[in-house]
Amino acid sequence: MLSRGDLTDGEWAVLEPLLPVSNSRCGRWRDHRQVINGIIHRLSTGCQWRKLPERFGPWQTIHKRHMLWSADGTWERLLQHVQAVADAEGGIDWHINIDSTSIRAHQHAAGAPKDPPPALPCASKGVTQRSVHVRVHVRSCPFRAEAVRRAKPLAAPAAG
Repeated sequence: MLSRGDLTDGEWAVLEPLLPVSNSRCGRWRDHRQVINGIIHRLSTGCQWRKLPERFGPWQTIHKRHMLWSADGTWERLLQHVQAVADAEGGIDWHINIDSTSIRAHQHAAGAPKDPPPALPCASKGVTQRSVHVRVHVRSCPFRAEAVRRAKPLAAPAAG
């Protein structure tokens, strides 16, 4: 019995020849159609793998097959084949229109500083780390800023 979202017989007829065949070393695989229906259910509902209904079989099998087919390129081959068939029938309109009014920046994207803070001259790696440390404290604690300004700069290393 088909449930909403499961593969129809026509869809299955297109996909079945493209799926990997079980080798005799690993034993029998669970029905591909049942597993694909489980993957479709999981992706369309967003549920956890462990929460898949039992009618799809063990969730571990479905998860393992999904990961295996992702790694070996099976999903990519299926997509390319389905796109090629649909394109040959004229079922895909490759003209894409993006409406710029629907693309928005996140609210925290506004007002960010444009330039990085100026680099301080330093003599060694440790001095750079200290100056970044001092910059952070100066920005977070304004009363320390005056003390840092009055402090004597580190002596430059002797040229030699």
